Formats: sequence, structure tokens, C-alpha cells
Amino acid sequence: MKKNEVIIPEATIGMVGHIDHGKTSLTRALTGKWTSLHTEELKRGITIKLGYADATFYKCPKCKNYEAYSVSEKCQKCKSKCELLRKISFVDAPGHETLMATMLSGAALMDGVILLVAANEPCPQPQTKEHLMALDIMGIKNIIIAQNKVDIVNDEQALKSYKEIQNFVKATVAENAPIIPISAQHNVNVDVLVYALENIVKTQKIDETKDPVMFIARSFDLNKPGDEIADLKGGVLGGSLKCGVLKEGDEIEICPGIESTEHKWKPIITKIIGLAYGKDSVKTAKSGGTFGLKTELDPSLVKADKLIGNVVGLKGKTSKAIYEADLEPHLLTRVVGTKEELKVEPLKLNEPLMLNVNTTVTVGIINKIEKKKIHVILKIPVCAQKDDRVTISRNLGGRWRLIGYANFL
Repeated sequence: MKKNEVIIPEATIGMVGHIDHGKTSLTRALTGKWTSLHTEELKRGITIKLGYADATFYKCPKCKNYEAYSVSEKCQKCKSKCELLRKISFVDAPGHETLMATMLSGAALMDGVILLVAANEPCPQPQTKEHLMALDIMGIKNIIIAQNKVDIVNDEQALKSYKEIQNFVKATVAENAPIIPISAQHNVNVDVLVYALENIVKTQKIDETKDPVMFIARSFDLNKPGDEIADLKGGVLGGSLKCGVLKEGDEIEICPGIESTEHKWKPIITKIIGLAYGKDSVKTAKSGGTFGLKTELDPSLVKADKLIGNVVGLKGKTSKAIYEADLEPHLLTRVVGTKEELKVEPLKLNEPLMLNVNTTVTVGIINKIEKKKIHVILKIPVCAQKDDRVTISRNLGGRWRLIGYANFL
């Protein structure tokens, strides 16, 4: 690697699992960054928004097997200088039951996941089960299970927990996933995790000749109260590319954009004035990791993540907004995320459903039901392709619970 050359992340890994099982602590162990930065997150001690951080993986040329792998340029065992492998973006998803929509939005960015299970609690916990089902529904197959908090249990409890995890993942998408005992707080077995990630989550070959499609997972304002008008900066969009490339100077379209009249959205046209992976500025963004896109947008348009769920493309090249759609639903037998294991009842006319499409969260009202399809009116339009999968959640007891998925017809 040339001196001062920016290393661009090549894949995105999600941290998922039940609340307080150590997702943010493990993200810090791998990346050195604590991703819960918002005031309410620090106050409550939980992740509320999606957190982002990058890690660079290295391999020692002298050590063997997993001991050769680390997130440090210097080998922790023999102190040799390590060889660069690649950079990875991590997305820390919330585990609280009320934040399932946020987790599903983050899953749209993931090439693989680490599913955390705490050794000091019975497995599965409700959101452990819900998150695993969501991964299955969304087609994420590259899974590693981290059995966390083994440092606070005895050998007997650790083994019992390990067997519970094995039984839990039988006949699921994670049946063949490795189960790695770790302590995120004490950086135990981080090298084994890196070894597993390098062998399971490969860098995908993306067609860079296609028109770019970027999913927005964050939007925010960099300006501070009291900044002079002449010094104000345009809004920033965060997310990742599904395909294609975006370059500094490109004129882009954000779809569906903003509501201009009653239930009519207008795409936003702006220009890219900067691109960055973390603190590293680049001229071109490619598929793989998460990045920030600096624009000429009025800061008021991006505050408080207002543009989450929108899609970015070149001007005139984005998909049209979908205001209503025919869907082919596939319902689960049981509701996931609840302790009661409720049966999934048939869909009902005029029922509101929470629908996740890529990073978009919307509500669809069923206004027609046929034998194998439903017609929904969307409260917030989406930009999607016909092959994009839609996750379906139903309001049960004041909580949105995952009950299945649907395909566009």
C-alpha cells in the first residue's frame, strides 16, 4: 500500500442480537470506537440509532492459524509487523424490542453478521430469535455467532449456554455458523472472530458499470449553533452503495425526496461536494462499506435523520416513487420476538402493517385481499426494484412484531 493511500472498506458486517448482549462493546473491541454517541443512548445505556465504525484486519506473517489475525498492525503475540488484509465497516444495530424497524433498516446494508448471545442468560432471548428470523427472511447467510460474557460465568454455565445456542440454531439459516466464545469487555478471542470473518464473509464483486444505487441509513447536519452563514456546510448523507460508483461533482437525485403537497413527494436534486469513509476523504465511493456523502443540501432537510430510507442515484436515473403496491405475502407460523409464541393470524382488510424495504420504513394499509396477494396503500412512498424483499410486521400489544415477508408483484 502506498503511503497516505486511503483504504476503502470492502464489506459491511452487522452486530445483531438481544439487548445488552454486548454488540456495542464488541464493536469497540474490533474498531476502537464506541458507537453509542447520542445523549439518550448514553443516558439509557442502550443503542437506539444505527452505529457505524470501521476496522482494518491484519495478518502476522510468522504466526499460524487464528493467532495470526488481529486488528493491530503489530502482532500481539510475537510483535512482528503484520500484513494488511482489508478494511471492514461495522453496523451496530439496536437490540431493544421497540427498535426492530431500525435493525431491519441496518440489515439492508449487511454482507454478513455477528449474532451475539450472552452466556449469562438463557438462549434464545426474544430478540435473539427475532433478529435471526429477520436475517433468514432478508437472505443474509454469512453468520458468525459470538457467545459473549464467558468471563462472568463458570465453565459449567459456559458449556450449558453453548449447547443451548447449538439447539437454538438447528434447522435455521445459522445451523452451520461457528460459535465463538468471547469476552468483548476484555478483548478475548477477537483474533478468532477476525479469522472467522476473513473466511466466511468474502469481498463481493460488484458491477461498477451499473448506475449507482445508494441506500441512505443516516442524514445529519454538521453545523453548530452560532455558525456564521458564510461558513455553513451542506447536509451529509450516510449509507452504502448497492451497485455502481459515486464521484465528487456528480449531480444526484434523492428519491422519493420530500413531501411537497398532500401525499405527493418530490425528488431532491443536489450535488456531491465531498465523500468520506470515516475521517478519510476520497474522490470516489464504491460498493462495500459505509461512507458519508457531503452535499449542497439545505441543512434543515437532513436534520434528525429526515432522509433515512431514501435512495440516491444519478440525476434522472433513480426508480420512481411507489405509492401503492401489489404484494405476495409469506407469513410465518408464529410471531417472533414475543415470549408467548403467538400464532400468526391471517391478514385483515384495512389492517396497517409496518413494511421495511431496504432502509425504508413505511406503513401499508391493506385495501384489497385476494387469494395470493394483497394491495397496500403506503403512507410514505418507497423507491424499490421488483426483486427487493419486503419484511412485514404487525402491531401486537403496542409493539411491531415480525410476522413474515412479501415480494413485489
